[in-house]
Order: sequence, then structure tokens, then C-alpha cells
Amino acid sequence: MQKSEILERLSALTARYKKIEPTLALDKKKAEFEELQAQMSAPDFWNNPDNAQKISQKASALENFVKTWTAISDNLCDLPELADMADEKELPDIATELEKTEKDFNAGETETLLSGEYDGHNAILKISTGNGGQDAEDFSQMLLRMYLRYAERKGWKVQIMEESTSDVGLKSAMIEITGLNTYGFLKSEHGVHRLIRLSPFNAKSLRQTSFSRVEILPMIEQDTDIDLAESDLRIDVFRSSGAGGQSVNTTDSAVRITYLPLNLVVTCQNEKSQLQNKQAAMKVLKSRLLQLQLEQNAEKIDELRGEQMENSFGSQIRTYTLQPYQLVKDHRTDFEMGSPDKAFDGELDGFADAFLRKQ
Repeated sequence: MQKSEILERLSALTARYKKIEPTLALDKKKAEFEELQAQMSAPDFWNNPDNAQKISQKASALENFVKTWTAISDNLCDLPELADMADEKELPDIATELEKTEKDFNAGETETLLSGEYDGHNAILKISTGNGGQDAEDFSQMLLRMYLRYAERKGWKVQIMEESTSDVGLKSAMIEITGLNTYGFLKSEHGVHRLIRLSPFNAKSLRQTSFSRVEILPMIEQDTDIDLAESDLRIDVFRSSGAGGQSVNTTDSAVRITYLPLNLVVTCQNEKSQLQNKQAAMKVLKSRLLQLQLEQNAEKIDELRGEQMENSFGSQIRTYTLQPYQLVKDHRTDFEMGSPDKAFDGELDGFADAFLRKQ
């Protein structure tokens, strides 16, 4: 990279930084972090573990935010002078530092777009197989792996709440994802996904189109203002499906809750007891109702219609094309990735960034 290019890119990045600097409020966030540190040092801080964990997570997020943007600011102050004085041997190191600063800036700028009420919440991700037979079940399995890899890349924790498999893939699955801004980053995945490829399940290897629906729900607290009448709920208990052998679950611990007014069904079977499964299922049900409220701008539950996009052609938000060419395209933002393999390996930040910027 030539010196002139380095200086030009630094100038452009500095202009972008000055534009968003007031919204960063670094001094305010530093003071807030110091206040949380004082709370965390109190002798009785861990007497309430749930509250303590929330405060610790918030403090950690603030600390990372301040450190990231302070480093970016310092680099934008120092690098132009260093680049201007550098000889040819020193330029590669400065170029490397510039590229790292640009990468950190882009990632940090995306986080500043997470201003929604529930963006900082944990998330529930549900995959439901649509049209396409065995190809669709295999596609759902590919999507599950994609999101597990994405969570791994982001340092998030994942817990499988429900999973229904077939001989070739996945019929449905529901996972809880815990980490920083999980709902904010994942909400761009909400909708119907389409796969186009040569079918491995067809003897003639004909091109096949298959569909899978992904639901992203913000995890809500138990004290949410969403109140459900007992008369609107039907709770069924059934035998959990175990892994077989000694580990098979022989108790009727799985729980299925149906919200009758909208015919919404939630199942949880991976917890150890019936009570835990019921609590988890209620949490998911309330999260689904909240998501419907957000989608339909409804103020009350009884205003909801419970509409969902059909899990088939014409309703997709994103298409993964493997044949006759390779491309992943998001139809809401027109963001494209030329390597489906990278997308299926969990490289999804580009889709999230495009979605957040368009919003």
C-alpha cells in the first residue's frame, strides 16, 4: 500500500469518526462503567446472583465499548503522523494497523446501530422445515449448523431447547442464544430462507428448491407485562425423546403449550424436569407473542392476528444459490456474498450490518 493511499484512507476514516463521535458519549459511558464497578465491589453484590450477573455483563460490555473506541481514536490521532514520516520499510506495518483500525471501526459502528428496545436481549432461534421434502430437511440442518458456527464466532453460548430430526436432516429445532446483543445481531435472520442446488437426494441430480423458516425472538424477562390468561392456554405433557440406551428419558417431562387464541404452539423437552420445561416453554411463548407485537405494531396481545409468511416460494428473505452459480443474496437489502460456503460457516456479520444500516 502506497503512502498516499494510507493517508487518504486515514483521512476518510477520521471524517467518519468525527461524524459519529458525539453519539458515542465516551465520557458518559466511562462514568457509567465506574459506577457499575463501585456496585460490583460491594460486599453483598452477589447476594442476588441474577441481578449481579446482569450488572457484570453490562459492565463488561461498557468496558469493551470504551476500550475499542479509545483505541480507534488514539490510532486516528497517531497513524497520520507516523505514516507521513515513515519510509518504505515502515509502511507495511502502518498499513496493517490501518486495516485493523478500519475493521474495528466497522464492527463498532455496527454496534452503535443496535438501538432497538430489545437489541441487547438474548435470543431464541427457531428453525422450521418448509417445502422441499428431504432437501428442505437437509437445508434446515445446514442452517442450524450455520447459526451454531455464527454463535461460536461471536463468543455466544447456545443451549438446544427442542430438536426434531429425520433420517436425512432436521424437521425443527429451537435454541437459546446468550451473549452480547444477540437479538440485535440475529433479528436480520427472521424470515423464510430458500436454497437452490442440485439435489443429493435425487437420482437424476435435478435442481431442487427448498425452504426453511427461521424465527428470531427476543428473550424476555419473567416480569414482562405480557400476561396470559390460564383459560387461553392448553398444556400437554408427553414423554421426552432421549438419545437411546442408558440416557433415554423415561419420564413424561416434555411440555407442549398451545396459546389457543392464535393457535401458537411451543414445545420444550430438553430440560431435566417437567417444571423446567414448562418454565422454558412459557418463556418462549411470551417471546413469540412479543415478536408478533413488534412485527404488527400492536399494543395489546388481543390485537394480534398471528399471521406468518408462507414457508414456500415467493416469501423468502434470502436465497442461497449453489447451482448454476454460487451466490447468497438478501432480498431486503440486496447484500450479496459470492461464497455460500462462507455463509454456511457462520460469516453472517455482513448480512446483519446491511440490515441494521437499512433500518
